[in-house]
Amino acid sequence: MRLSKQLFLLVIGLLLASALVGGRAAPATADAPLRLPGYVSDNAGALDPGQTAELQQAIDSLYSRDHERLWVVYVRNFNGMDSHSWGEQTAGLSGFGDRDVLLSVAVDDRAYAFTGTLPKSVSDKDLDKLLIDQVEPKLRAGDWAGAGLAAASGLSHAMSGSGGAGLGPLLILALVVVLAVLGVWLWSRRRKTRRERSVMESARKTDPTDTAALAALPLVVLDALSKETLVDTDNAIRTSTEELRLATDEFGTTATTPFTAALTGAKNALAKAFSIRQQLDDDIPETPDQQQRMLVELISSCGSANRELDAKVGEFDAMRDLLINAGERLDALTRAMVELTARLPTSQATLAQLVADHPASVLAPIRDNVSMAQERIGFAEKTIEDGRAAVAKPVGRQGAAVADIRTAESAVDAARTLLDAVDTAATDIDQARAGLPAIIEELRRDLATASGLSEHGGTELRSATAAARTALDQATADAATNPLGVFRQAIAADIVLDQAIASATDRKRAADDLRRRLDQTLTAARSQVNAAADFISTRRGGVDAEPRTRLAEAQRSLEQAEQLASADPDRALQSAQRAAELGARALHTAQAAVRDWQAQQQRVSSGSQTGAILGGILIDGMLRGIGNEYRRGGGGFGGGGSSYGPGSFGGSDGSRRISRGGRF
Repeated sequence: MRLSKQLFLLVIGLLLASALVGGRAAPATADAPLRLPGYVSDNAGALDPGQTAELQQAIDSLYSRDHERLWVVYVRNFNGMDSHSWGEQTAGLSGFGDRDVLLSVAVDDRAYAFTGTLPKSVSDKDLDKLLIDQVEPKLRAGDWAGAGLAAASGLSHAMSGSGGAGLGPLLILALVVVLAVLGVWLWSRRRKTRRERSVMESARKTDPTDTAALAALPLVVLDALSKETLVDTDNAIRTSTEELRLATDEFGTTATTPFTAALTGAKNALAKAFSIRQQLDDDIPETPDQQQRMLVELISSCGSANRELDAKVGEFDAMRDLLINAGERLDALTRAMVELTARLPTSQATLAQLVADHPASVLAPIRDNVSMAQERIGFAEKTIEDGRAAVAKPVGRQGAAVADIRTAESAVDAARTLLDAVDTAATDIDQARAGLPAIIEELRRDLATASGLSEHGGTELRSATAAARTALDQATADAATNPLGVFRQAIAADIVLDQAIASATDRKRAADDLRRRLDQTLTAARSQVNAAADFISTRRGGVDAEPRTRLAEAQRSLEQAEQLASADPDRALQSAQRAAELGARALHTAQAAVRDWQAQQQRVSSGSQTGAILGGILIDGMLRGIGNEYRRGGGGFGGGGSSYGPGSFGGSDGSRRISRGGRF
């Protein structure tokens, strides 16, 4: 009994010890595949904060330089899975695209995987060399951060064409560059100076109101131009201020009011330009885009100031000339006034005869012309007298004569226009009556033409058509009572309608031409895309990703062109042209890929199955690359022979997918 009890206690002790040992041997946690939260994930505590930051910086540099996304994850173990399957599932959960690669490291399992899509510029040989020569030695030494850094720098070197290159070629290249720089330094300095001078001369000719042209100038040129423009405009305003002061003293405030207003507007625009310059010169920095916008606005403000002044130059000079020749101008105005006074009796008799021959409604526009002309003549006479009195004053006090001369000129011109209308009224009325039938018929024809162009006329044609219909209705209704008025209205409406019809006709012609070109391009695009699709489909076993990508984009562009053909033919034509171009590129690159594939097959296989493989009936496992073996749980870096199998429903591992790795 006592022996049995001791034996029982011994068994219990052994079981407890075994349980404790087993518990310590089991992994503390199981790291299942996961969606990565960032480019560096250290679930194993393998890195310190400094190493994490250094690795992140290297990954960021890889992306900035080569636009390739490297992800690195450290875990304790791969949850009982082989490294390749764990890496593939993590990549899938993380939503990887065709520019993502993943380095997965299990520090306790001492296993790793390198998974993702191999960049086109990196060969399988480059990748193997990177992993075997740089990454795996770091892993074996327990340098976890160094392995990630080696992967980032090695990928960057391989993508830039320097992967595997020794120091010698780099030194040679550096020496060549240095010698080239030394050789062209003096020449480039001279050339730069000449180029800057030429660009500046061209910039000076740029219209300061053309903001688009200004924005196209280099920032350094724009800055220099703004300073020149600011100084020139300030000088112009200072000179104009002095000239205006002298003119105001001579001609008075009233005569110079328009010039004072123009100068005030120019000063306001210049003040705005100076304010912008101050902001650019202060201690608060602006971004290049902000500097560009501010410099364009500065130059435009100076341009506005100069326009304000230039618009009044002719008038300002004329004001000064009026005073110089004031006596001669007043004499000429007096002669014109006498001539018009002599015409008054004849014009009055003509008007009386018109009243007797025509209805009152026909003569309404000219009934008061003679009396109004007489009033204008009397006003001109008084103003001429005032002007002579102003001219007789001492120099410096004669400015009022300018306003008197201008006022008298306006009155004389108005009186002449009023009498001319009376003298020509009879002829105008007869011509209007004779021409009305023709213009009415012309309006009807043009309205019929416009109705067929409504789709292309827009608001311009609709407005012109409405005005023409109104003129046609009035011409038909008032031909007897107001022939001259309706005739003039009909002529004006028809001119506007003709212009609108011409514009609409041009747009219709352009639209028809666009439609014709679109139909032709769509036909060509369909033919090109179909040819590429048929070629790739029947030879897909030898066609890689590039022509397939071009074909997919060509098909998308063709579909877009067909959808836009009715609503937006301009964009449809662009899409159709792109589809045709991409379809041609797809066919060309596919043909080249098939030729390469056939040449490779002749080297590695003599089988009768080559045609079936090329047509995609059988799948050549060897030509898909050794990565497939890893994705299916294969072992080391060695190749394995060829394997063939029929295609089936489901996705394909594409030729650039990779999954390297193993134990270290």
